[in-house]
Amino acid sequence: MSTGPDVSRSGAAPQGAEAAPQVRIDAQQLALLWQLAARARAAATEATLGFTIVNETLSLIPYRQAALWRGAAAGKVTAVSGLPQSDANAPYVQWLDSLYRALGRGALASPDLPPDERARVFTAADLRVAAPHVASEWEAWWPAHALWLPLPGRDGKPLSAVVFARDAAWTASDLVLLNELGQVWGHALAAFGPRPSLGEHARKVFRPGRQQRWALIALVVLCLIPLRLTVLAPAEVTAKDPFVVRAPLDGVIDRLYVQPNQPVANGAALLGLDATTLKSRYAAARKDYDTAQEEYRQTSQLAVTDDRNRLDMADRKGKLDQSAVQLDYTAAQLARVQVTAARAGVAVFSDPNEWTGKAVSVGERILLLADPAHVELTAYIPVADNVDVKPGQAITLYPKSSPLASYDATIASVAYRAEPTPDGVLAYRVKATFSDSDAQAHPPLGAMGSARIRGEWVPLIYYVLRRPLTLARQWLGW
Repeated sequence: MSTGPDVSRSGAAPQGAEAAPQVRIDAQQLALLWQLAARARAAATEATLGFTIVNETLSLIPYRQAALWRGAAAGKVTAVSGLPQSDANAPYVQWLDSLYRALGRGALASPDLPPDERARVFTAADLRVAAPHVASEWEAWWPAHALWLPLPGRDGKPLSAVVFARDAAWTASDLVLLNELGQVWGHALAAFGPRPSLGEHARKVFRPGRQQRWALIALVVLCLIPLRLTVLAPAEVTAKDPFVVRAPLDGVIDRLYVQPNQPVANGAALLGLDATTLKSRYAAARKDYDTAQEEYRQTSQLAVTDDRNRLDMADRKGKLDQSAVQLDYTAAQLARVQVTAARAGVAVFSDPNEWTGKAVSVGERILLLADPAHVELTAYIPVADNVDVKPGQAITLYPKSSPLASYDATIASVAYRAEPTPDGVLAYRVKATFSDSDAQAHPPLGAMGSARIRGEWVPLIYYVLRRPLTLARQWLGW
């Protein structure tokens, strides 16, 4: 392999700047170069990488001293050849710090020698002007010829630097090999460096430029696109103005004569309560009445001849009337154990087995009698999703049983107070009337699904940030 790097800037070319030195690299050097690059990429830690740079490079390039400087001008010496760990208080390391700071400030730069990120050779004489204190102690620490090798990062800027020193002058082949290794070491060191923060990424993205301005304009236009607020809520088709069948008196349900969703006619038997207790009460009341009636009859006969019995007639008459009232009341209670349909409709309840044998109180709701052709939509809007729904707004039902069907309705009423739903979610109850007057176009009674409620038009930015803003205000309290 042969190439012609420009090493005249190092001042080491004996024949002047015009003479291009010959570069000769054999196969063994290429193999060593490949091995050093592989070891640099395989380094597990930055300390391992630094040790490899300052010590194992000796197998490729002969030198006596080497040191690794990490960071820019304000960095520090992190690895020194021949030492497992550098001591910042050691005089040699302190002298190296002074050397690196001088080189980092551009001590080697001059009008005839512009700054260069590639390898550069120098001697103590090159530092006598910019760093005389370093040049004066050069002979105490280092041999005559040194080489400064910046290690660029992935962005091309110097990330670190290595300095080698030896007795012999550096050749063009050495510079070519070290420049190649410097690229590998720079990339390997960048892997251990701090990753860009989100702020740095943001600054790169929003850096002023033509594309950023167009992107900003497009973003503003996108944020102002009007959208209609919508909310999805669980919904159910319920009976409108159903007849509620309640327990007529306290007791136990003996039997239900109808099944769920069974059409019933007006006057048909719906359920019966257990009449055992009431029959006993009725029998006792009947006996009391008969006894009171007989006593009143006897007293009235004796009163014809005895004035004292005439006075007892009023008490017997009162007891007879009381027994009659008790008998009538018990008879009325007994007649109410059989509940009939007050009007025709469909029996709406869950399961007869849940009611058979169940104790109920007077007025307790048992089932509904609904007209299948007279239904409405009931939706439950969670409090967190409320979008200021008002009567008159449109609402669409998407039943789960018919994924391709939808039914339009108009909101008739909205509850002002949220209440827990059967699922335990605090929600507002919304009643809606189906728009189509044709009963056949209505969904079946009991159908469930999702209802979409369309609210007012708002910008896209408000549509997207509405809920996050609500949560932020609740969390921050403003």
